[in-house]
Amino acid sequence: MSDLFFENIFALKTIAVVGLSPNPSRPSNYVSKYMFENGYDIVPVNPGHNTIFGLHCYSSLKEIPFSIDIVNVFRNSKFALQIVSDAVDIGTKVIWLQDGVESIPAQKIAKDNNIRFVMNDCILRRHRTIK
Repeated sequence: MSDLFFENIFALKTIAVVGLSPNPSRPSNYVSKYMFENGYDIVPVNPGHNTIFGLHCYSSLKEIPFSIDIVNVFRNSKFALQIVSDAVDIGTKVIWLQDGVESIPAQKIAKDNNIRFVMNDCILRRHRTIK
């Protein structure tokens, strides 16, 4: 994927983070904090919490009452297919599966729905190389 592909993604500003943890030592936490500090709106998605970073935490993507540009996934690969299906249903523009999260069937669903898709890559690391 080209730098332009990623530049177009990083021009989008609202990121729903599925599996965001309140624990600062977890990658979902420090990656999301980095993106927030770099001008992105973070929307926590974790059914086990009411708030993270002082922000309302949603139980699922489908509960979010506004549009989401990027769905960033920090869940086990076995959950990727359902999360991607939900992401398609809410009309997201990009689905990003973080390091270690892989699903070829999820990739196919994203492609079939013309949604930009990144798999097994870190949004923070990629952002640092582009910006």
